[in-house]
Parts: sequence; C-alpha cells; structure tokens
Amino acid sequence: MPELAEVEFFRKQWNPGLKRKILSVHLRAEKRVFRGISVDLARRGMIGQTLLSSHAHGKQMLFRIGPCGWLGIHLGMTGKLSIQPARYAAGPHDHLILRTADHCLVFCDPRLFGRIRFHRSPQPPDWWTQLPPAILSSAFDGPRLVGICHQHRKTSVKSLLLRQDSFPGIGNWMADEILWQTRIHPRTLGDSLSPLQIQKLYLSIRKVSREAMRMIGKDWSDPPRSWLFLHRWKTGRKCPRCHRSLARDAVSGRTTCWCPGCQPLLPRRKKSA
Repeated sequence: MPELAEVEFFRKQWNPGLKRKILSVHLRAEKRVFRGISVDLARRGMIGQTLLSSHAHGKQMLFRIGPCGWLGIHLGMTGKLSIQPARYAAGPHDHLILRTADHCLVFCDPRLFGRIRFHRSPQPPDWWTQLPPAILSSAFDGPRLVGICHQHRKTSVKSLLLRQDSFPGIGNWMADEILWQTRIHPRTLGDSLSPLQIQKLYLSIRKVSREAMRMIGKDWSDPPRSWLFLHRWKTGRKCPRCHRSLARDAVSGRTTCWCPGCQPLLPRRKKSA
C-alpha cells in the first residue's frame, strides 16, 4: 500500500494538469471506489472547471477543482495516478480520467481498494480538515508522541505506528524502518518505552519521513543501502548494520521485519511506586 512518500510522488503526477480546464470526465460509476458519492454530481462539478491545486496529507490526496469542487483520492493498495496523452484510451482498471486539452489525468486501481470522494463547497470538506496533524508538521511534536504512547499503553509499538489517526501516512515498511533505526523491537508495548526511547522514536519518525519524502517522494529513488528498506525482503536477508539474519513474522496481523540483534525484546519496565 502506498505510504507517505509514495502518495506524494503520485500526487505530483497530475501537476501538468494544474491550471488546465477539465473538458470531459470518464468514470466507471459502478465501481466500488465511488462508494458513498453521487457520480453525476461529481461529473457535473468537474466538467468545465479548472484544476487549481493539489495537496497530500498522510495517505490522502485532495485536488481543488474550480471555486467549489474538492476531489479526494485514497490510493488503497494498488491505486496509482498518472499523466497520459490527450488521446489516451482508458484501460480496464482506469476508473477515473479527467481530460484536458493537453493531457489525461488517470486514476487506476486494479484491486479496487482505493476510494474517490467529491465535495461541493467553497470550503474544504470535513473529512480533510479533521485529519490528524501531519507527522512532519510543527503540530506533531514530542509531547504529542508521549501522549499517544501513554494512551495506548498495551498496544505494540508496531501496531501503534500503523494507526492512521495518530501517524498519518506511516505504513508497514516505514514502521519497520523507524523501529529498526531506533533499535526498538516491534512487539514492545507502549508503556514499556522509556522517556529516552520515546525521544529517539520521535526523532526517527521525523527523519525517516523526511528522507523518504526527499527521495521516494521526489522521483521514486531508493533510500540509502544503509537502511533496512533494501534488505528486508531479500533471500538470506542480513541486517545492514550488524549483518545478522533478519527475522520476519506477523505482528498485529502485519508481516514485520526486524533484527533480533539490534532490536531485542526487553522485559517490561517496572513502574516506580
């Protein structure tokens, strides 16, 4: 599933369509990606309007279309945005195409786990404005992370990092990378983290997110070979830091990779009386 940086990469694929008028809209109204919206209202609200701006927040995207149109896109597991020539013919998995004089802006989703929303109002929709603070924003600070860990004391830190209501945009590979760089075992519970570990976790969240945006979000470049990212699925996979064999197992229902040497599961901390 596309995560923070992959979503940013796909958002920018429609940039050539900015400031262009939408001449026609092709959509497959019967597909489940349009669940919960009026496709006729969406079509009427987009045709003849100009694509004014695009935004990404976690795994969500929002495109402003004219003065009162807001197109929301969630890529799901297999969704992608692409820019195609003006005479592009829709493929079997292309569920939304916005045609301009010069390009086709295409949303493709083979497995239909994505979602498209449309809202008509001069103001952005609630489902956008009520999203939690972005993890690279000033609102996501150290005290906020402390509060999240304390609130979910009995939750494994791997499961916690995947909560989109707390860490928008972090998915499976980013969570594994953050924990590996912080040397925290993925099954560690929230109340087992020391203040120093929480501080290091915060710095790792910001670092991994920032670097992923700089590399993957820019042009789909790979992260450095010193990261876990490029080693976690290799046959005979070894930790790039200590060269021990990496472990892989389901944690909170998600396939998880970690280094038993760098990320030992420590006993729970005893609370002071």
